[in-house]
Amino acid sequence: MQHSTMPQAVNPKDAEENKIIAALGYLGFLCLLPLLLKKDSPFAQHHGKQGLVLLIAWLILWLVNVVPFVGQVLWVLGSIGILILVLLGIVNALNGNMWEMPVLGKYAKDIKL
Repeated sequence: MQHSTMPQAVNPKDAEENKIIAALGYLGFLCLLPLLLKKDSPFAQHHGKQGLVLLIAWLILWLVNVVPFVGQVLWVLGSIGILILVLLGIVNALNGNMWEMPVLGKYAKDIKL
């Protein structure tokens, strides 16, 4: 059984041609770049969808931040977790890996564009 955070098989040509735009997909609203500009690239789409899930998670954390104390603690801890996932996503995209994020990666698979 394959662990969910293990890199998945990827077309090397697709990864090489699209790794920069895939990495940009983890930077907030820039997740729209691979989703809209590289519809023919499974590699770029995969990373763009994961970036979109991270953006949505961060926006939810931002809304939770309005709750006094508990919301702010959740925002700080959640933001650190998201930052770690963003950095791991960028590194994996630049290395040409179809890496699936732990916990949130399963939601990215369900996105149909």
